[in-house]
Amino acid sequence: MRVTAQFLRFLVVGALNTLFGYSVFAGLVLAGVSSMPALVLTYVVGVLFNFMTTRKLVFNRSGHSAFLRFIVAYVVIYFFNAGLLELFEAAGASALVGQAICLPVVAVFSFVLFKFQVFKDKD
Repeated sequence: MRVTAQFLRFLVVGALNTLFGYSVFAGLVLAGVSSMPALVLTYVVGVLFNFMTTRKLVFNRSGHSAFLRFIVAYVVIYFFNAGLLELFEAAGASALVGQAICLPVVAVFSFVLFKFQVFKDKD
């Protein structure tokens, strides 16, 4: 499968996953939860939904054999995201604006991890 088509599917599915995750994040922040605990809860809630959609709709895989690798990738992605968010907040951005700025960078980073580590092609 061509990487370009797969990346485009990743972006569409990612938009769905991002809308879901950002809605959870915004709801928690607007409910008074501070940004880092809100980010942790967002990742926990989103991981299963994202695994199912990414696995099937982007990488056309079935089964759950990649779930542990997916969780490990999400931990790496979380720390990458958290570091970027802290940088934007330190520069004066609000949590909501900072996370919105992080999204495209984190999306590309996520695709690379998923493509080459989590759902890598079988030899």
